[in-house]
Amino acid sequence: MVIVLALFGCWNWANSQLDKSDWLTSKAHTDGTSWLILGSDERDDSGVGGSADDTPGFRTDTILVLTKPAHGNSSLISIPRDSLVKVGTQSMKLNAVAETQSKKALTGEIEDITGKKINHVAEIKFNGLTKVVDALGGVNLCYDRTVNDNFSGLNWQAGCRTADGTTALAFSRMRYSDPKGDFGRAERQRQVIGAIMSKASSGDTMKSPSSLQKVAKAALSSIEVDKKTNPLTLVSMAMAFKSATGKQGISGSVYWTDPNHYVRGVGSTVLLDDAKNFELFDQLASGSHAPGAVGTLSENVSQ
Repeated sequence: MVIVLALFGCWNWANSQLDKSDWLTSKAHTDGTSWLILGSDERDDSGVGGSADDTPGFRTDTILVLTKPAHGNSSLISIPRDSLVKVGTQSMKLNAVAETQSKKALTGEIEDITGKKINHVAEIKFNGLTKVVDALGGVNLCYDRTVNDNFSGLNWQAGCRTADGTTALAFSRMRYSDPKGDFGRAERQRQVIGAIMSKASSGDTMKSPSSLQKVAKAALSSIEVDKKTNPLTLVSMAMAFKSATGKQGISGSVYWTDPNHYVRGVGSTVLLDDAKNFELFDQLASGSHAPGAVGTLSENVSQ
């Protein structure tokens, strides 16, 4: 009875900490379970990365789709923030949809790109990553280039090291000093979140009630989720994320036909390959895709 009451209390506390919003569409359920994981550049009063006066509004600059099939390997796929989409008759970049249209409209566009139902959404607030990494005592990150980037604030010596929250945020934001630009940034974003999941679920963290509480409080205060998400949903998401970034996982990007497709009034965009992406997410949702890297970037590397 004590255990049941304790678990019930933890559940209620965690659920009460969740900031919920209307993200989900009415699209019918499809194979597997899919999470849309977003990183917003919306500023708050923490002072991290400037204020809302310096950078008004928000863009969803990190866009990831995590898929857990009923049987098979989980996957984590990046979608470029500059992907060209059309909402009604208006063409725009994907990262502007939530701000200019609605949160539900962004989820709908992701469903159009993947052909799959988005079951849950988790948006990480701008300073949230900093809080979680610091609560964990830092995470191990690797990058093989030396960088001094004024735009993101990243100062990095080539190699691996334990990064604090501020460095991890800069690491996941930096793109101007990366030869692969926004595509390289997407790779590092997956690395950062994978490192967070790995350390959060490590034995040292799990065995310490005080560490668990500290990390949980930081994480729950840093995200906004859909109205159907609960603590169990987040645990399932974390387990799927760890699986997707492990040795048997599938990670990478979607496919595109033109990474510099210019549209008047919109600018340089990424033109996606709809046919290849539908095929990719069909395989990911059914669990039939082999482990490893996927997407146009992985094809370029193999060539």
